[in-house]
Amino acid sequence: MLDANLNSDAADNVNQKKTLDDPSYFLNRELSWVRFNARVLEEARDLWHPLLERVKFMAICGSNLDEFFMTRVARLIKKINKGSNEKSMDGMTSIEQIEATRKEILPLIEKHSECLRNEIIPALETEDINLLCFSDLSERRKANIREFFRNSVLPSLEIPKEGFNTGAIESLHVTLFISGFPEEECCYLLDVPTEKFGRFVRIPRGGESRESNKDIQDIEYDFVFLEDLMANSLDMIFPSQKNLKAYPFRLTRNGEIDILMDESADFLNAVKKSLSSRRTGFPTRIEFDKTMPQYIKEAILKAVGLPDYLIYEFDGPLGLVDLWQLHKINRPDLKDKTFLPSISPLLTPEKDLFATVAKRDFVLYHPYDGFEVIVDLLKEASQDNNVIEICITMYRMDHKSPVVDSLIEAARRGKKVTTIIELKAKFDEENNVLLASRLRDAGINTIYNFPNFKVHAKLCLIVRREKNGIVRYSHIGSGNYNAVTAKIYGDIGYLTAKHEVGIELEELFEVLTSGLPDEKEKEFKHLLVAPKTLKSEILKRIDNEIEFHRETGKGYLAFKLNNLEEKDVIKALYKASMAGIKIDLNVRGLCCLRPGIKGISDNISVISIVGRFLEHARIYYFQDGEKSEVLVGSSDMMFRNLNERIEVLFSVPDERLRCAILEYMLKISLRDNVKARRLLSDGTYERALPKEGDHVVNSQSWLIQNRGIWNEYPA
Repeated sequence: MLDANLNSDAADNVNQKKTLDDPSYFLNRELSWVRFNARVLEEARDLWHPLLERVKFMAICGSNLDEFFMTRVARLIKKINKGSNEKSMDGMTSIEQIEATRKEILPLIEKHSECLRNEIIPALETEDINLLCFSDLSERRKANIREFFRNSVLPSLEIPKEGFNTGAIESLHVTLFISGFPEEECCYLLDVPTEKFGRFVRIPRGGESRESNKDIQDIEYDFVFLEDLMANSLDMIFPSQKNLKAYPFRLTRNGEIDILMDESADFLNAVKKSLSSRRTGFPTRIEFDKTMPQYIKEAILKAVGLPDYLIYEFDGPLGLVDLWQLHKINRPDLKDKTFLPSISPLLTPEKDLFATVAKRDFVLYHPYDGFEVIVDLLKEASQDNNVIEICITMYRMDHKSPVVDSLIEAARRGKKVTTIIELKAKFDEENNVLLASRLRDAGINTIYNFPNFKVHAKLCLIVRREKNGIVRYSHIGSGNYNAVTAKIYGDIGYLTAKHEVGIELEELFEVLTSGLPDEKEKEFKHLLVAPKTLKSEILKRIDNEIEFHRETGKGYLAFKLNNLEEKDVIKALYKASMAGIKIDLNVRGLCCLRPGIKGISDNISVISIVGRFLEHARIYYFQDGEKSEVLVGSSDMMFRNLNERIEVLFSVPDERLRCAILEYMLKISLRDNVKARRLLSDGTYERALPKEGDHVVNSQSWLIQNRGIWNEYPA
């Protein structure tokens, strides 16, 4: 009888596994990402935002689309070229995914262009910010701006050789195809030098030259597109020619870099060499202005060699990521109102920060809490004679980083400083190569040799000699040690001087600096570390929640994260839902979990919040009775986070702060009914509107108004 029961249980497990592997239970990763970008565009159309913030969202939408083609589409093209039959979790081949995303991208870019043309430009004009066509300028203004072109732009232009050299086309640059030469087959390609001159060229009003009146320039905002100016200055570029015409197009290339290593290679030099491949990567998209003649399109496409499904046409300007330039306009009345981040009276610069943190833990939620606390702590550490050692991870750093300055000062004063720099941080590789060289030159122990993993964990350890022995001050979080992004990303950091946490973090840094040994990774009490233990620990906690719910009926899970894609984690959440556990998820970006499947995921609710600040914090709550747990840290639930990166989630040890994080950070976001969108079972989103009797909650506005409240939570 016992054997029969065992066989029956085994059969049930096999059947459940087959059921939960059903492709129809998962949403497509690529489609989910495109729909996230549609939510970004919705913010550009939302009149709740000040005008230049709406312009910002227009630029972000363009930037996100660029990255999608540089990375995600590039990977799918590689699989197609290799003849791979691999399918996504939802059962789509690579070509099917490209075609499916194209069907959603086409109306998205149409809405993007319409929003600029019909909403943003007219709104800017009402604020006396004008995007003008060269042809609409007065003759005097045309002459003035052409003079600027002659004196400034023309000398820096690189006139290429005649013909169509596809290798010379810069990725993501607007390029002009010049035709109309006497020789019918003759053509030239001109790169529009936006990196040097910007995409938008300001033109003075009245009779002044562009440089003559700086005071007027501070309040006047009339612009022409640089490519429009170039197209109307071809007589200067080709003085012997007449009747030339210029047509803009924009090529996107593969942005993934393949780092080629040999046994003797230094990883830093290998990354340097590999970066050059991004400039000449294979094409992944081409964008045309709809007015371009068909015969020119065909000539360009023949040379570039792209299939129809990678061709996109726009009714308006290409490359709307360049709208970031307009966000820099000095019009504070058209931007978000600034606020002073909270700094606890216990953590002000005049206090002894080490003495304060030694007495109690703190949680910081940036940008609502000031990142200056971390800057001041590291500055104090650099100058404190009792500090022996500083260890820190670096992923994306600001160019004029006060954190880096403090580390260099600490090394100058003879302290042991170790920095772990991730050279492969996407699109920040060059910055990090330069940073590694700078730190190494300053005498800092600089670790970067991780070819097979990305170090994405956000960790800092300060070791200090005190009266009663060595004290280790730990900071663990979700955000980069970046003073710029700390003002616009919603990130959590946890400060503690607890001995057991410091010991664990010190041991982890020793593992990282020794080159990731292959033997079984040490299991910690407070730290969950990928790639070896984090995933199994998350799955174990979900299983424990199921057991707790079976015993008490009081199981509950709530996660806040950027992306949810890891199949085993999704299946574990399905099992929890099937066991009757209510699950609330706040997934800002892509989500492959399909909510609302009868009998599978009908206890799971998923929202996404897109607002003023980029939602970047990760919080995982497991109710599990008296053993309730809150995890914070760097990791999302994606295959790459759990299997290909060094990530850390941290089990919050302080009960008071666990409650504060749950009530004031996690639950407040789950109550959002202004900026939240609810994920439906078909993969689309709808606004999470307040029900009758509900309070209206914009979580980010609430956090601004109540900033710092989490460190006042009653004991």
